[in-house]
Amino acid sequence: MLGVLAGDICGSKYEGHHKAQDGFILFDLESRFTDDIVLSVGTADAILNAGDYLETYQEYYNRYPGSGYGGSFSELAKVNNLKPYDSYGNGSAMRVGPIGWAFETEEEVLEEAKASAEVTHNHPEGIKGAQAIALAGFHAKNGWDKTSIMSSVTDLGYDLTKPLSEFVVDKFDVSCQGTIPLCMAVFNETDSFEDAIRTAVMMGGDADTNAAIVGGIAEAHYGGIPMDFQKGIFERLPEEMANITVAFIKEFIDKDYIKPDVIISDTLARDVALSSLFS
Repeated sequence: MLGVLAGDICGSKYEGHHKAQDGFILFDLESRFTDDIVLSVGTADAILNAGDYLETYQEYYNRYPGSGYGGSFSELAKVNNLKPYDSYGNGSAMRVGPIGWAFETEEEVLEEAKASAEVTHNHPEGIKGAQAIALAGFHAKNGWDKTSIMSSVTDLGYDLTKPLSEFVVDKFDVSCQGTIPLCMAVFNETDSFEDAIRTAVMMGGDADTNAAIVGGIAEAHYGGIPMDFQKGIFERLPEEMANITVAFIKEFIDKDYIKPDVIISDTLARDVALSSLFS
């Protein structure tokens, strides 16, 4: 859960803009939450409160309307008419992270990932992308090694034989077909949570979404995320999203989890307050 949030924030500055350089600052004053976090927290909220995915995503859009949503999603949501639009975009995969934590069998994970995807991304590739990422996180949570996790995603119909070195840097591909192989290669070829996040962001293109997807799987595989990442997240989350995040963690990941104390500067507090207004 926190891995998704960390990836989104760390990549937010670089989505479609200047490429991150080696050693880039993970959390700076321009780092903020985007639609990846808004809808992932929405997924967690729907699970926690037995809510309807479509209604919850619409509600979260209304709370944070300028957070960088995809064009078709935004066009429908802004007139309160969110519905399936035959999308195979990676939005279905970037918001699915909580599902791998909350459900106990592979069958449940696949079914719930499909349910979360098809309310908007009802194209077969949109559904498959959500299932692949939820399943990878689920198996990582359960201690599967990387080879087995990669095989489980391959079994869903993805060719994951392409090494990371052969992916085009800065390619802005927001389809599930393009995103899933890249993200799985980043996960497979890095050796720590921070390495995974940095590598995903430095690939450029849809940097925040790619890092969010990678971060969710990496968190489960490496058994959590470093404290500096946790602090960077909670410095930038509005209170209501922080509360849902902590409640979800306590319910499904670590019942004894304690949110880190953070000291938020006046400048950062102002930027957090304005985050829902940027586009």
